[in-house]
Amino acid sequence: MILTTTPTVDGRTIVEYKGIVFGEVINGVDFIKDFAAGLTNFFGGRSGSYEGELVDARESALKELRERAQRMGANAVVGIDIDYEVLGQANNMLMVTASGTAVVLE
Repeated sequence: MILTTTPTVDGRTIVEYKGIVFGEVINGVDFIKDFAAGLTNFFGGRSGSYEGELVDARESALKELRERAQRMGANAVVGIDIDYEVLGQANNMLMVTASGTAVVLE
């Protein structure tokens, strides 16, 4: 399965458009990670705990997008866009949405 942010795949022809496909993930950030990120914010530097959450959520959203595209009969997803949002009363939920167009490549 080819996943790309570009609208086409070099050297390949799109022969069928299957439709728009999404992968959504909402992950909660636990107290320990939130506390560690707060210390990083106070002292400076990168927040490894939050970066890890972003990576995990993005990979999960792309996995879900890939699985949904396969169920539609696609062998690629083009034009992928990834969006991030913070949700919840305490802003302790991370939502990652990946969307694109499921296609069949020649």
